[in-house]
Amino acid sequence: MAPLPKAELVQNSLQLYRYLLRCCRQLPEESIRQHYRHAVRQSFKVHADEDNPERIQQIIKRAIEDADWVMNK
Repeated sequence: MAPLPKAELVQNSLQLYRYLLRCCRQLPEESIRQHYRHAVRQSFKVHADEDNPERIQQIIKRAIEDADWVMNK
């Protein structure tokens, strides 16, 4: 299963959050979708106070790579 197109357009945390939730919708089983939706929400809360632009870009890059891995699993 391929990730959603336009991952390269994700530039900020809100766009990342929406992108990851859309990826969750493509997962095959409801229990898996719920698990990853919960993980996305928790990660968003944990990193909500991040203000370093370089760190934010690192988080975005890593989250998209992780989403690609999950979608291809």
